[in-house]
Amino acid sequence: MDDADQRLISMLRHDARASLSDLAIGLGMSRTTVRARIERLRASGAIVGFTVVLRGDAARDPVRGLMMLGIEGRGTDRILRQLNGLSAVRATHTTNGRWDVIVEIGTETLEELDKVLAQIRRFEGIAQSETSLLLNTWKSGA
Repeated sequence: MDDADQRLISMLRHDARASLSDLAIGLGMSRTTVRARIERLRASGAIVGFTVVLRGDAARDPVRGLMMLGIEGRGTDRILRQLNGLSAVRATHTTNGRWDVIVEIGTETLEELDKVLAQIRRFEGIAQSETSLLLNTWKSGA
């Protein structure tokens, strides 16, 4: 993937419905070249799809948080299965550093979030946790 592909992807992230003509002008290349690059990126798996974000999607989960977990022993796979089974869990990420897993959580109220956090803290193998509320999201990869 070269610099032109990176710039094309950046433009598509900003507006996935941009016309080939607008993309071509922005990149300083022909429409045919832009179309070929998009098809090549799709064929290679670099671009796996396009999506639409609805107003209702953006308003979902008025209370959101990130929960960082420290896991003792070798229970990570079991804990990930448990986490991914919870309806309030939006994503789980394994990581390095101080925390083993970061969990994205979304609920309707603070009380619901508190219940989910308490439930997760009771999972066998959770050694420590820290939670931060998300106040605002400027750019989402969704």
